[in-house]
Amino acid sequence: MFFSLRQILWKMSSNVVLNRIKNNANNTENVIKNMKSEMTILRNELIARTVRELEAENKRLRDEIEATKRKLIQLETNRGVKQVPLPGQKKLQCSKTDNDKTPTKPESVPQIKIETAAAPEVKSSNKKEKVPKNAEKVDKPKKAPAPAAPEAPIDVGRLDMRIGLIKEVQKHPDADSLYVSKIDCGEPQLRTVVSGLVKFVPREELEGRLVVLMCNLKPAKMRGVTSEAMVMCASTPEKVEVLSPPKGAQPGDLVHCEGYERNPDAQLNPKKKIFETCAPDLKTNASLTVCYKDKPLLVPGKGTIVAQTLAGVQVK
Repeated sequence: MFFSLRQILWKMSSNVVLNRIKNNANNTENVIKNMKSEMTILRNELIARTVRELEAENKRLRDEIEATKRKLIQLETNRGVKQVPLPGQKKLQCSKTDNDKTPTKPESVPQIKIETAAAPEVKSSNKKEKVPKNAEKVDKPKKAPAPAAPEAPIDVGRLDMRIGLIKEVQKHPDADSLYVSKIDCGEPQLRTVVSGLVKFVPREELEGRLVVLMCNLKPAKMRGVTSEAMVMCASTPEKVEVLSPPKGAQPGDLVHCEGYERNPDAQLNPKKKIFETCAPDLKTNASLTVCYKDKPLLVPGKGTIVAQTLAGVQVK
């Protein structure tokens, strides 16, 4: 089999190109290895230099602290303050150099001016010394007030909602539209709750029923009767439904909201309008579940709080 001159030249040129590519690849690989090695060396040198700089800086700071301690001790000694060493520590002393020199005022040591009254003259050794009435009193440093604790964010976690069992329902003696109920919230005593449900819920449907109560509102008088909680309901102008706790709920069970830590105030401050701020975000969703900002209200391990038929309405 014979090859033309063009074919032979093409094959030779192809071999030359391949060999050149291989050589370039080998050279590139060697360059990369050398660069990696140099970077490792540089990194180690940088780490070592940083460590040395930090050690030197730490030594300088320790020396400055010791010098400041000695100056502070010297200032206190000049004022007559007795130096008491801590157990297991030697008494700190100022160096001769510090004693010989006039102590300088370190910036971190506050200077307290103490004025003393001049001693009165003693007329007789048998008489007691009298302090002039106009003698100035020694100013005592005032304690700074403790910083106020930061207030928790206003959300559903600050509302104390619990499961209650209505034990007794009566008409309000002075208001035809109000019920007066006695409700068991798992506490030693029943709570008295006044609710405006006469027009919406028959009395027989309330007695013996589990409800959701808002328990940390400030007690308020309603037509002469003090109400100690609020029955939570799904509400429209035309219809009001008492919320239904999950199956298996018991009086005193705590209501939580998914995604929010339960940390209720002992009693809501009416001036801060905490409930009023949260109320617009308390609603039922399309599946009748009561939610705060689309997060369901629930009794852990037992289920969610629901309305009977009202979806997408306010809860209050």
